[in-house]
Amino acid sequence: MKHNKRNPEHVSSGPTVASGSPAFPQRRQSLKALAALPIAGLVSACSNLVPGQGPPPSLYRLTPKSTFRQDLPAVEWQLVLEPPVANGSLNTTRIALQRSPTQMEFYARSGWVDQAPIMVQTLMVESFENSGKIVSVARETGGLRADFILKTELREFQTIYYRSGEPEALVGINAKLIQLPQRSIIASENFEHTSTAAADQIDSIITAFDEALDKVLRGLVEWTLTTGQTAFEQNQQRRRRPRQPSSG
Repeated sequence: MKHNKRNPEHVSSGPTVASGSPAFPQRRQSLKALAALPIAGLVSACSNLVPGQGPPPSLYRLTPKSTFRQDLPAVEWQLVLEPPVANGSLNTTRIALQRSPTQMEFYARSGWVDQAPIMVQTLMVESFENSGKIVSVARETGGLRADFILKTELREFQTIYYRSGEPEALVGINAKLIQLPQRSIIASENFEHTSTAAADQIDSIITAFDEALDKVLRGLVEWTLTTGQTAFEQNQQRRRRPRQPSSG
């Protein structure tokens, strides 16, 4: 299969917009250099593009977080990450943008390698693994007997222009940590960050997305590990506490 790369720097006057509806070992630091590299659209070696169809879209991926606070607890409990929930405008492979708070558009001829919530879930798993503080973390379908479930909602994952006129990558995730077997929500938190792109070009915009998601993932991982460990220790203490004999 032949891979054709398309250089995003060919976009010289700003990105084209299309409106419409919508493994435990730590990763090497060198992977961070791949933050804004496009993954070219795949074209079969035995077929040609349909005339007039134009070039294939450039596909992009972001990178997991790889550096964290040194004082994070090393945990023995197991964590399952459910796929993030997202509204229809974000639950897509298209890269979203907003020129006003009430309208959603999409960049033309550019997209994510997977639906945004699935891509973010993958990066969450890898970020937890990269922390080196938790061994047992998996997706919901991994068959792990979890002590905690992390439910998330991808609330913001778009470029916004309406604040300053410059493209700003906005990433926002709401997280709820659920303890098993009670299935009780023990904590909830919002994580949001904005990063301004260096230029109104798709490669710069992808870099801004990567920077914003980097901050969100760090906060999410650190909060989950510390909050979960506190709850886990409290639960262990309750189990060890001797039962009082019943009167009568």
